[in-house]
Amino acid sequence: MTQAVRVLLADDHPALRLGLRVLLDRQPDIAVVAEAENGGEALEKILTLQPDVAVLDCRLPGLSGPAVAREIQRRGLPVRVLALSAYDCDRYLAEMWEAGACGYLLKEEPIEHIASAIQQVGRGESLWTASQIQRIQRYREIEARWSQLTEREREVLKWMAQGLSNKEIARELGLTVRTVDFHVGNILQKLGVVSRLEAVLWAKEHGFL
Repeated sequence: MTQAVRVLLADDHPALRLGLRVLLDRQPDIAVVAEAENGGEALEKILTLQPDVAVLDCRLPGLSGPAVAREIQRRGLPVRVLALSAYDCDRYLAEMWEAGACGYLLKEEPIEHIASAIQQVGRGESLWTASQIQRIQRYREIEARWSQLTEREREVLKWMAQGLSNKEIARELGLTVRTVDFHVGNILQKLGVVSRLEAVLWAKEHGFL
């Protein structure tokens, strides 16, 4: 008989955690050995129990899901991570990928899919899809562009988003118009856009404003 996959569930919503546990407990080859409502508790129980799979919400209080996954990876623990999130978010995808998670599922998935994913992760399989990896790569490219901006350039961009001219921004920041012109030119170059409007739209689209 195949040994059941030992699972820890970490989520700060008790009702969801209970519902998931009840459904998983019906699976003959899955055994939920612990629950946690925050990242610190999850890590403590992972260290003590060393389950086969830790199912982590990304937005855990205290230590986030990615932070817990990174700590598992740093300590070299034989615990595989499956991210289970309410958010179809490129940043969380990237953070969980880089923290060594074996896959990323949404909470809206059917329980049969979640149970199957846990079993696959327990066997050491990766669940990352080609489209998820493409999204992660695209997000990292976008983040790299944003990280090139200085704090002053980001400040100028925020004023640009409010519709202020370079002259008005200069007045707000106590700078010369020439200095603001210089900052705006740098912003356009670093973001790879050709106009102030494009710069603002780019920053808003990617959640930086």
